[in-house]
Amino acid sequence: MKKITLVQMKTGAKGRIVQLEGGPAFESRLSAMGVRIDKHIVKLSAFVLQGPVAIRSGNTVLALGYGMASKIWVELIKK
Repeated sequence: MKKITLVQMKTGAKGRIVQLEGGPAFESRLSAMGVRIDKHIVKLSAFVLQGPVAIRSGNTVLALGYGMASKIWVELIKK
């Protein structure tokens, strides 16, 4: 499967997190919010011009900044 960043995903697309491009603090922060490798997510919305990206991870809805979202790599899941 092809890997893309969370920013590149289309709204409504489902994916599985396969890689986090950041240090231990970055991974720890995401883990505290329930975003981990192998976790399934759905991209809910995104704003134009590098705004926040909203995702659903389990029963939790999160808004991540553009910088964080661009460091999260996902593998798309076919419907």
